[in-house]
Amino acid sequence: MKLRIVTGSALLTLIIATAAYAANPDEKPTFASVLDHQLTNVEKTVIPAADAMPADKYDFAPTQGEFKGVRNFGAEVKHMAVANYALGAGILGEKPPISLTGPDGPPEVKTKADIMKFLNDSSAYAHKALNSITDANVLEPIKSPFGNNMTTRLALATSMISHPFDHYGQMVVYLRMNNIIPPASRK
Repeated sequence: MKLRIVTGSALLTLIIATAAYAANPDEKPTFASVLDHQLTNVEKTVIPAADAMPADKYDFAPTQGEFKGVRNFGAEVKHMAVANYALGAGILGEKPPISLTGPDGPPEVKTKADIMKFLNDSSAYAHKALNSITDANVLEPIKSPFGNNMTTRLALATSMISHPFDHYGQMVVYLRMNNIIPPASRK
């Protein structure tokens, strides 16, 4: 299953690179430029959604239905930032620049302002990581940041681009339960 996801993501990346090259044949796309562009597109959806929730609703989590044990809105946003840092550090072959303290991030990052800064800072780090990917290192075996398995920079990069949408779906539900239309759905 993971191989299918990585293969599909790599194929999609190559299709997008080909389209980008066709649009501007004078600039040959690189792995870094294509992946960086894709992350920018993700951010154009996810970051405005994170910002759309009022500060006093960042601790919102549904209580009716099958929502036991789910993250609250702020924790969803923090989790995406943690993933950016962890995946970025894996791509760069270094320790994350901050202590992540688990999948939901540092407990002292609590307010909407703190969480939005955490998310934006993690995005800058993610772009730094993606821009370090070259033709020579894109498929080089590297240690996964999530255990002793080996992976590639391309696999981590495609996870960095796809993972936020797992949590964006929950964010949309939470926004709509609070009568907020997600920015990407506004006309």
